[in-house]
Amino acid sequence: MFVARPVEAGFFESAPVRLKDSFEIALPAAQVWAELVGENPLSWCRVLKDITWTSPRPFGVGTTRTVRTQGSLSVFDEYFFRWEEGRQKSFYVVQARMPGFRAFAEDYLVEPLTESTCRFTWTIAYEPQPVARLMTAPNRLLLTTLFRDTRRHFGVR
Repeated sequence: MFVARPVEAGFFESAPVRLKDSFEIALPAAQVWAELVGENPLSWCRVLKDITWTSPRPFGVGTTRTVRTQGSLSVFDEYFFRWEEGRQKSFYVVQARMPGFRAFAEDYLVEPLTESTCRFTWTIAYEPQPVARLMTAPNRLLLTTLFRDTRRHFGVR
């Protein structure tokens, strides 16, 4: 496994590569949040094989999980450094099977708009290893499938 650098919230603004999608969902914020912290989060994302929580509930700062991509080509151990229950959570990758980045983090923000709708904003930020910079464009395409699959899952165009 390759060790990645821990980050803080400011990394989402300063990272060399930043991907972000924000969309309105016709579901209550609590329901969307429940799916994001459920037993099989992001199961609708085609590139992900599975996500396993490796910390007991209740989740909060310090929660960990392991993510495997299809074919188990990549395995990521993640650490949540921000957790505002029902609203926002952020993690950074602690270590990964592939050495493609120096730091990698994601932020999930769920904001109620009405009692029956919410806005979901997903930010992915990373710093590639110098030797992996040529993979930035393909990685960007791969990572944006997470956004497309999530839009499809929640019925958003």
